[in-house]
Amino acid sequence: MFKTRKGFLLLYAIIWLLVLISPYLRYMQDVSANGWSRMIGDWTNLFLLLLLFLINLFVLVPRLLFNDKRSQYFVLVTAMIIAVAFIGLILHPTGPPQPPGMRIPPPDIQPGRPFDLQSMLGTILNNLITAILIIGSSTAIELEYKWRNEQKLRKDAEKEHLKMNLALLRHQVSPHFFMNTLNNIHSLVEMDTQKAQDAIERLSTLMRYLLYDSAQNTIELKREIEFIRSFVSLMQLRHSDEVEVKVVVPEQIPDLQIPPMLFISLLENAFKHGVSYPLKSYIYFELNIGASSLQCIIKNSKHILVSKSQGEYSGIGLENIKRSLKLLYEDNFRLDILDQENEFEVNLRIPL
Repeated sequence: MFKTRKGFLLLYAIIWLLVLISPYLRYMQDVSANGWSRMIGDWTNLFLLLLLFLINLFVLVPRLLFNDKRSQYFVLVTAMIIAVAFIGLILHPTGPPQPPGMRIPPPDIQPGRPFDLQSMLGTILNNLITAILIIGSSTAIELEYKWRNEQKLRKDAEKEHLKMNLALLRHQVSPHFFMNTLNNIHSLVEMDTQKAQDAIERLSTLMRYLLYDSAQNTIELKREIEFIRSFVSLMQLRHSDEVEVKVVVPEQIPDLQIPPMLFISLLENAFKHGVSYPLKSYIYFELNIGASSLQCIIKNSKHILVSKSQGEYSGIGLENIKRSLKLLYEDNFRLDILDQENEFEVNLRIPL
């Protein structure tokens, strides 16, 4: 409720309404002129404090404190606090209260009696403390609101940045992949026309998915699996028969919606780092669908020579992948990475 500007203003209004009602609740049993005099005196002080609160909240804090004019702010606030304290003393003097209209001192106060300095100083001190508390509370609440607002803006900016990273991640299937695939298809045209046609159809499916389907927030799991199959099929054109690729998905795929291109970055990294032409290599992809979660397991062979030449397993970047998953699922996902001597495994579990 109090996360917006209107919420904070409502909070101020409720607090001050309760404060302004308090004198009436305090003196409502005293219907004498003396009771009304005390009530009006308290209201006078409270309205002075309310004026101080409003000036500080809507003028001094935004125009001076938040604009790095702290010296001017503290000087003006100090002057206002002192002024309110003494004005309160003038409008609500110390000493026994007098009913309206009384112009002579009561019998217990003799003319010429020394002025009660201690009572006056006590009243001034009380007014000063009250004014300081009012200023401090209004400034603190406004600083809290400003801090929350800045935190929200910072989180929104970070979220937008992550969305851009996610969008880039979705469209960052390597351009070399398309170039090599087209070269392979060109070679297949003369060698195996039927296989070349099938490859062109799969490439068309993949590009259509990248251009249109990946722009949506969610997509059917069936479409995602179809995309993965097309991707794997085209990747196999690039590699020799020494690369064993296995895709394991359920026969019956339920009608589920997931974010598009959720697994492709991990799968592309597996091809990039798990394939060595002179050595036997393998890529393993598995999807398991549970009652409330979807599990993806990707394994690839790991070769020392490939690791040294390409560096650590990163691809587009595991950090970017983790950020994208956090953007999509916050903390409701699990990503386990098992880096062994001869195998690299990624185990991702997301909620459905």
